[in-house]
Order: sequence, then structure tokens, then C-alpha cells
Amino acid sequence: MIAVLRWLHRRTEDVAVALLAAMFVAFMFQIGSRYLFNAPMDWTLEACLTTWLWGVFWGCAFLLKDRDHVKFDVLYNLAPAKGRRVMALISAGAIVVAFAAALPATLDYIAFYRIKSSMVMGLRLDYVFSVYAIFAVAVIVYYGFRAFALLRGASPDDLDHSSGQS
Repeated sequence: MIAVLRWLHRRTEDVAVALLAAMFVAFMFQIGSRYLFNAPMDWTLEACLTTWLWGVFWGCAFLLKDRDHVKFDVLYNLAPAKGRRVMALISAGAIVVAFAAALPATLDYIAFYRIKSSMVMGLRLDYVFSVYAIFAVAVIVYYGFRAFALLRGASPDDLDHSSGQS
């Protein structure tokens, strides 16, 4: 099972690298067309924006762990181990509840965008914004497992350090 998870993690990294590479290539086309040939191409801006959107949400969904996010944790760090576990459990539960509650409306809104396309490349906007649905489901699953582990007595500090991939 661990080998399968590592393989899947590497594939999610591959997708993130491909998105960044595509954004870089589009950016280089824009620089070249604008400054070498004085003929800017509109599609490059849209390609950069779309790959950036996908890269950010894809990376947040599959590559970042809880410890990677910016936090205001002054009170958390002052609390004893049991208090940190309770705070981590409350925050994980709140995240799961909030994202799960928002998911039906989010999916409905993304589906609404099937009637619209991007201005230049003609990409259906439901496809462009579908990465947010992937992100939302991944957040629900990740923090659901985190809450489950915390309920079973795991330390949030151990979860933060053992869940990272190198």
C-alpha cells in the first residue's frame, strides 16, 4: 500500500511539474512574440492564468501537508500536548464540515460554467474551474483522515512530521 501511495504522490508531482512547465513555455512564447517580433499573442496570457490556477489548487490538494500552510499558532504552541490535539481536532473537524457543506453549491456553480468558454482559447470554464472541486474533495478527505487519527489518540505533531514526502 505504501508503494502505491508513493507512486501516486510522484504522479501528482509530475502533474504539478507539467503545469509549471506549460506555464513557463507559454510565458516564454509571450516574451518572444512581444519583444522579438512585436506581435503579442493573446492565448499565452490565458494559458498562463489557467495553468497557474490549476497548479495552485492541484499543489494545495495533493502536495502540501498541514504543516506547510501559514498558521497563526501562538496559542497552539503555548498549549500542552493534549490541548494541541484538541485544537487540531477542532480545526480539522471545522475544515471538513465547512468544505463538505460548501461542496454541493460549489459543484453546482462549477457545472453552471459549462455554458461559458474562455475568451481566447475557448476552453469550457467548467473544465477550467473543476480543479477547485478536486481541491475541495482532497481537503475533505485529508482532514477527515487527520481528524480520525486525532480521535484515535495520535499527536498532531507526529502527524505533521510523519505525513511528509521527501
